[in-house]
Amino acid sequence: MKCTLTFVLFFTAILLHAQPKQENESIAAKTAQMTKLPGLFNLYWESKQGKLWMEIEHFEKDILYYSSLPVGVGSNDLGLDRGQLGSELVVRFQRIGNKVLLIQQNLEYRAITKDSLELKAVEESFAKSVIWGFEVALEEKGRILVDATQFFMRDVHGVAQAMRRSRQGAYQIDISKSAFYLPNTKSFPNNTEVETILTFVGSEPGGYLREVVPTPENVTVRMHHSLVLLPDINASNAYKPRAFDPRAGYFPMSYMDFATPIDQSIRKRFITRHRLEKKNPTEAKSEALKPIIYYLDSGTPEPVRSALLEGARWWNEAFEAAGFINAFRVELLPTDADPMDVRYNVIQWVHRSSRGWSYGASITDPRTGEILKGKVTLGSLRVRQDYLIAEAFLSPYSTSNTISSEMKQMALARLRQLSAHEVGHTLGLAHNYFSSIRNRSSVMDYPHPYITLKDGKIRFDSAYSIGIGEWDKISIRYGYESIPSSKDEKSELKKIITEGIKAGQLFLTDQDARPFSSSHPLAHLWDNGSNPADELKRLLQVREVALRQFSESAIQMGEPLSRLEEPLVPLFLAHRYQVEACAKLIAGESYSFKLRGDDSHELKIVPRKEQLAALESLLLSLEPKALTISESILKLLPPQAFGYNRTREYFPRKTGDSFDPVSAAEVSVNHVFALLLNEERLTRLVQFHARNNENPSLLEVLNLTQKFIWDRELKEGLEAEIGKMIQSNYIIHLGKILSNETVSTQVKAEIRFHLLGLKASISKKNKRNGKFESHQQYALFMIEQSLKGELKTGSQVLPQIPPGQPIGIFDYQEGFGCHLSERN
Repeated sequence: MKCTLTFVLFFTAILLHAQPKQENESIAAKTAQMTKLPGLFNLYWESKQGKLWMEIEHFEKDILYYSSLPVGVGSNDLGLDRGQLGSELVVRFQRIGNKVLLIQQNLEYRAITKDSLELKAVEESFAKSVIWGFEVALEEKGRILVDATQFFMRDVHGVAQAMRRSRQGAYQIDISKSAFYLPNTKSFPNNTEVETILTFVGSEPGGYLREVVPTPENVTVRMHHSLVLLPDINASNAYKPRAFDPRAGYFPMSYMDFATPIDQSIRKRFITRHRLEKKNPTEAKSEALKPIIYYLDSGTPEPVRSALLEGARWWNEAFEAAGFINAFRVELLPTDADPMDVRYNVIQWVHRSSRGWSYGASITDPRTGEILKGKVTLGSLRVRQDYLIAEAFLSPYSTSNTISSEMKQMALARLRQLSAHEVGHTLGLAHNYFSSIRNRSSVMDYPHPYITLKDGKIRFDSAYSIGIGEWDKISIRYGYESIPSSKDEKSELKKIITEGIKAGQLFLTDQDARPFSSSHPLAHLWDNGSNPADELKRLLQVREVALRQFSESAIQMGEPLSRLEEPLVPLFLAHRYQVEACAKLIAGESYSFKLRGDDSHELKIVPRKEQLAALESLLLSLEPKALTISESILKLLPPQAFGYNRTREYFPRKTGDSFDPVSAAEVSVNHVFALLLNEERLTRLVQFHARNNENPSLLEVLNLTQKFIWDRELKEGLEAEIGKMIQSNYIIHLGKILSNETVSTQVKAEIRFHLLGLKASISKKNKRNGKFESHQQYALFMIEQSLKGELKTGSQVLPQIPPGQPIGIFDYQEGFGCHLSERN
């Protein structure tokens, strides 16, 4: 009995000790010794315990929650950049017993109705997500105090997952090496910002981490949490969503509305844009109630700073065309402002260990599409890549190491365009790759420097366009022009698009510009000119002159000569993107995002004459002479100097330390063949010819290519070796198609027929000469292997082309969530 009583008393004492503080204890008393940060959510910093307490009184209200990365890792390949934004979640706090649940709303499925039962039916049909559960520490008059330390000290941004995905090792947070970052932990009336220092520990770090982290087993970053009170969507002055139109050039947001009448589309689509309203709605031109202001990172050096400010400010001209006066401004970020704070639209200057993408991202209200914060990330190495291109074409250091004015102005011109481009994304705009054939009518295109010849000299004075384009004004009008309540908004918006179409302005974006999957002949990345085939010929001539002039003056005095390969790569491959544009004319098909009832462009196959002209230009890029690096250049390219490492930016080689001119040519050749002999393109050739025999057939294209590559005598020397390589690679690419199970049988049948003809032609030619040369014998062997589907075509046969896209490591990235796919 005594033992039992002792146990009961002991257990009761434990329960009493575990109970919350006395019910009459106030939050003020509990937090008296803590530092209070008042705002949307009052924060209390308990320094002795290293804890952060949070006071919650906003229940059943829509709160926007997102993460960001104020301090990144510094590797383009990892993608964990300084200032990177995470995904937006609309959440609500809900009190249940001794817990407060943070619940993410499911906004993909809605019912836009006042009928409570209809709302309930949708809400109960789809799951929500509980993001976190807080334990109630104190409650006072509807206000609840919780210990939020663990909530904020977690990897909400997915840093460990990103490192694992990049095969950099398995990492997890070490709390003993982590803490709150108090200078950027603040609370304001409509937003609360919390920042932490997180250290991720792991073993066997990958190469990317070893390159940028001083002790790669301990990766320390800063992570930011933002809680933002969302505007009342039922208020009289609430933001009004604007309908999405696929012709207008805006990113869409969408959801399913189950309250939609059966005769209407259940999928609702709206554009993403900032809120912008006129002070005087009845005036044709008016100042804005609240102008859109962007802030440039004060850590940006001159003259880059001035160039970025000027380029971003171009957008004010587009807003003036939409009826606003001084509604778009760009200023320097105040020194005491936090760039992660949702109240600031920011253009941030970001450093990485290697060149990489710049991009425009946004924080958007998922309920309406209203952009709350624009965030531009500009890679600082971009300007150096432009200098490298200029060094390659100009070989400017013949007498001194001084950078010429022409080089400087070209690089700054590109930065202005880049700043405008990425800000455009954060205004809601997608890429428009139709722009380049319309005299650069949009900054939302990807521009390649337009390099010209004047009196035999390379010129960069027209490299990049200046100012906002005509398409940009049309798209801003669609998204931001104030439509009087007396007029029908749908009709007025349609007028804007129709006017643009009549002026020859179209919108074609990423899906239409990809060189392998898309068939559109007028949407391309990094191209120039109104006629891709003619521009390719012109660019090959400019490239030829630049290669003749290329010398050791392409690098500064005192640099190792082995560094000459760095500028040689972008010069030798200067035509790579114009090749892509030219190839898209072959079996190309033009179209627009036409709506029923439009008078815009019909679906139309590229005329035969234009297709064959494109093939002719494309084959000129396979001319052995054009791909043979001169002996005068080869004598300047020694093995890599001690202390200087070869990188992926260099040409591949099969010659050990020595420079390999054949492999340099081979990467260009394989690039052309990959485009020309793309399986989708070959299938379109077969089908388009079947629909109308005026269109070129697959066999016609193959026979013309064979005639150019095989049916002529090869010269002696290095040019002959490159000619043989071209011939061999042609067979390899055809063999790859025959061994590909996804290729249509008719394409395979015609390629097989073509290879049999090529085999007969090679055999006949060699019998006539009375001998079989080793190269031709091996060609016959490869044809036999191809016909059997046994030709080995691994990566060791087809060397990889060095990274391209003048400013990016990866050529064809697709999708990254938010607007992060919109990179430049």
